[in-house]
Amino acid sequence: MFDRVKIGRPAVMGILNVTPDSFSDGGRFLDTDVALHHGLELVGEGADLLDLGGESTRPGAEPVHAGEELARVVPAVTELAAASSVPLSVDTTKAVVAEAAVEAGASIVNDVSAGRFDTEMLSTVADLGAAYVVMHMRGEPRTMQDEPRYDDVVDDVAGFLAERLDLARAAGIRSGFLAADPGIGFGKTTEHNLTLLARLPELRARLGVPIVVGTSRKRFLGAVLRDIAGTSDEPGALEREEATLATVAWAVDRGADVVRVHDVAASARVVALARGAAA
Repeated sequence: MFDRVKIGRPAVMGILNVTPDSFSDGGRFLDTDVALHHGLELVGEGADLLDLGGESTRPGAEPVHAGEELARVVPAVTELAAASSVPLSVDTTKAVVAEAAVEAGASIVNDVSAGRFDTEMLSTVADLGAAYVVMHMRGEPRTMQDEPRYDDVVDDVAGFLAERLDLARAAGIRSGFLAADPGIGFGKTTEHNLTLLARLPELRARLGVPIVVGTSRKRFLGAVLRDIAGTSDEPGALEREEATLATVAWAVDRGADVVRVHDVAASARVVALARGAAA
């Protein structure tokens, strides 16, 4: 994935939310010991790397003060870095959190704002020598799902990501340390998300960096399942796992380098099957 992080492709990134309000597992792993146990469990299930986040980015989420985010993330990173050898990623938009997490043992900064929310982020990541994931998001979590529109969602997302990657390079982040995420579910309709998945090869060819895809348990999957069933009710987050696995297989088939998921065990099996079928 990155020069500094030697993993196979495609790779499984296990999600570890140390938050009280994430849409799928908020509050479950706030305690550091519980987070450590779950992180090691994900590694045992086949996670190639772990992504730790201390601030929810679900639609409508309110920002978290840096001090609170640090208190949630740094202890968990410290413990996991000591207990496991898999690369650790910190999911944050704040330079101060990125710096503390990397100093505690993380080697990747996964920024849903692509450096837009903190003017110090890109230079901080460059100084740290960390890998960096730029993601596309329309607006901010509180407003991103307010009637999202695009002329051509793939063209618009690719243009945004290409610009942010250029800015990251200009700040001193080496090309081999960069990856891009189209931001499935971040300011997109169901149709936008499905189009991005279908046209991943186009996005990957245009950007020239590894592509990270995160569909896990997201609401658009509930909408797809609702329409398939012909009902008015959308399945909840935990009822979207089969749909998640379908999109994991689809993303890998379309060239995704990393899939970011909650259920690592099942996703690792899907990735292994997809990799074997392509061999």
